[in-house]
Amino acid sequence: MLGASRRSVCAAAAAGVASAVSGDSPVSSSSSAPPRSVINGDPGVPQLQKRLLSVLAAPKLIGTDNAASLKLKEGSLIGRRYESSAAAVDSSDTAPAEKYEYQAEVNRLMDLIVHSLYSNKEVFLRELVSNASDALDKLRYLSVTDPDLIKDGAGLDIRIQTDKDNGIITITDTGIGMTRQELVDSLGTIASSGTAKFLKALKESQEAGVDSNLIGQFGVGFYSAFLVSDKVAVSTKSPKSDKQYVWEGEAESSSYTIREETDPEKLIPRGTRLTLYLKREDKGFAHPEKIQKLVKNYSQFVSFPIYTWQEKGYTKEVEVDEPVEAKEGDDETKTEVKKKTKTVVEKYWDWELTNETQPIWLRNPREVSTEEYNEFYKKTFNEYMDPLASSHFTTEGEVEFRSILYVPATKKEDITDRKTKNIRLYVKRVFISDDFDGELFPRYLSFVRGVVDSNDLPLNVSREILQESRIVRIMRKRLVRKAFDMILGISCSENRDDYERFWENYGKFLKLGCMEDKENHKRIAPLLRFFSSQSNEELISLDEYVENMKPEQKDIYYIAADSLSSAKHAPFLEKLNEKEYEVLFLVDPMDEVSVTNLKSYKDKHFVDISKEDLDLGDKNEEREKEIKQEYSQTCDWIKKRLGDKVARVDISNRLSSSPCVLVAAKFGWSANMERLMRAQSMGDMSSLDFMRSRKVFEINPEHEIIKGLNAACRTNPDDPEALKAIDILFETSMISSGFTPDNPAELSGKIYEMMSTAMASKWSSHAQPAEMNLQQASPVNSEPIEAEVIEPELVDESQKK
Repeated sequence: MLGASRRSVCAAAAAGVASAVSGDSPVSSSSSAPPRSVINGDPGVPQLQKRLLSVLAAPKLIGTDNAASLKLKEGSLIGRRYESSAAAVDSSDTAPAEKYEYQAEVNRLMDLIVHSLYSNKEVFLRELVSNASDALDKLRYLSVTDPDLIKDGAGLDIRIQTDKDNGIITITDTGIGMTRQELVDSLGTIASSGTAKFLKALKESQEAGVDSNLIGQFGVGFYSAFLVSDKVAVSTKSPKSDKQYVWEGEAESSSYTIREETDPEKLIPRGTRLTLYLKREDKGFAHPEKIQKLVKNYSQFVSFPIYTWQEKGYTKEVEVDEPVEAKEGDDETKTEVKKKTKTVVEKYWDWELTNETQPIWLRNPREVSTEEYNEFYKKTFNEYMDPLASSHFTTEGEVEFRSILYVPATKKEDITDRKTKNIRLYVKRVFISDDFDGELFPRYLSFVRGVVDSNDLPLNVSREILQESRIVRIMRKRLVRKAFDMILGISCSENRDDYERFWENYGKFLKLGCMEDKENHKRIAPLLRFFSSQSNEELISLDEYVENMKPEQKDIYYIAADSLSSAKHAPFLEKLNEKEYEVLFLVDPMDEVSVTNLKSYKDKHFVDISKEDLDLGDKNEEREKEIKQEYSQTCDWIKKRLGDKVARVDISNRLSSSPCVLVAAKFGWSANMERLMRAQSMGDMSSLDFMRSRKVFEINPEHEIIKGLNAACRTNPDDPEALKAIDILFETSMISSGFTPDNPAELSGKIYEMMSTAMASKWSSHAQPAEMNLQQASPVNSEPIEAEVIEPELVDESQKK
């Protein structure tokens, strides 16, 4: 089971014992004497020691106190009390046990195991199951050339049985087993590693090209049993030997014993049975459910079947006798028996296969269907939805490992979560860890899930080893590259909705990658998506933007704003819209930072149209020179009025309908970035003030307001109304350009005053004539006018005739 116990640590590192350096015998406590044995029947053994051994070997009853501690003044031997009846051995039926000294101090070894190699106790089962797998793998390999090794016909498997009442775990395998000498060489010598020796022998015999698939070379795996055990017993039978031997050792002891197994009930045809007598505080590991959980977590993909002893049950119908009294009026009261049935659960114990899921990453990708990939993903990561994509690959060469990566359909992690459990690292199918902090994947790809199985890492790998390992750095580069290929496959899918779902869930993660991973900018940039002035509120890629560029267009234009509506109506777009140049709208807070970190894409530089020195490729130097000469005095006049609010005043080449615009300096913050920096609670306000002072006020010489100011500058530069117009023009341009005025109340007061003046001059001119007409029509305090009554004259009828 122990695979020739290749799990041992260097004695010099564990104990610093001089004997390890000088080459002393691994089984001797003295460099000049052969291995010392103490046999129970040896007349040289002190009587007190024989009494002690008989007490330890005598059967015990739970709760009795007949195993009190016995001490020798010089030898300091302590009798331990075990509550398990399984630990009781009848000394009369037990073969003499030989006592050996460890090559190094076990106390120092235990300290090394607990504090340096293993961060939690539960990995003891992983180590011991891996040992069992080694033993099985070694037997299978050797049986190719020596079929007699498996002539007994026993299957290759691992079985784990627990006794939760007494705190005992038994691990049995049908592997290669060990002879008596191999027990001494492997379990008594801490510096020995059986699996390492086996692979070395294969290499020397030029047979290393055959894949033996041993997990080996993992360190001190066997001794991890003492993390949870007071006592460990190893009963092993090698097919090369006719006898079965038992190795027994205790924690905090410097020696161990080896004896021949004579109990017929404990004999095994081949392999190793490892029995752990757990410490009082670690007896929780002896629960069947706990063992099953640990096996599924750490050893789910071991290539041999692992069975655990589990309680099961089935339902059955049983008859129940129910007495029924006779009806009244009968002569005698009789009791009739009416048979009924009820359902009961019958419980029993049986072996249950625990590692049912197969490691599909070991198969050829062409032989694995999409349904199998999806089913493996759901089982491994407890998901109910199929992933968006998967990638199954094998890397060879300097570092070899196999992996399957997935992109989940829904987001569960936030971008601020540094630690995730999305990548499960295996070493030769044995689970190592899923607790990583950027060792295998950068933070911006933490949403990717998958398994990684390496043959080049040690099993007792810690975070410190991962951080310093050159192998891990190479693995990380290749994993990141494969993850980008998988995401690129989603973006190139005919179903555009798939990538829209991906971008909605993980777009911010890729933007974070633009900030944190400059080495992979070329892989991240094609995956980014943005709104644009010509996309009709649909996201486009940078490849689509470059494809739609005008022949004379040299750069990629963008503008950052707080909303899509603000970006669409910004005055900076006026000239670009006339030229039909497409402009990217960066409306997410992370967009602008991402693009500024990219700097360029396919030799096209990103240009912020809200900053100074915008070159649209249509310069007319003679015309510009004339305009600057005409408006140079006006620009100086406006700059003098605005003072330190702006760096300078220029003639704009980006406006067509707006009178002016406020642009940021080339290396300063844009209006959007200034807004974001204002929102930072820990922002540096001193640097904010400096960046704000670098604004440039651009005026449009074709606009009527600017023409009027130019005339006022030449005729009456000190006119208060003209100076007030400059102030209002500047502050309104701040709003239209995305900046926030320093004093909004003052600006609103000036606007109200101007509105009042305009309305008074307009409506009062129409109101005065109407009022005058009304006064003329109805004079005030006028005297009443007397009317003269004129009577009609009478006409004679005869005269008419």
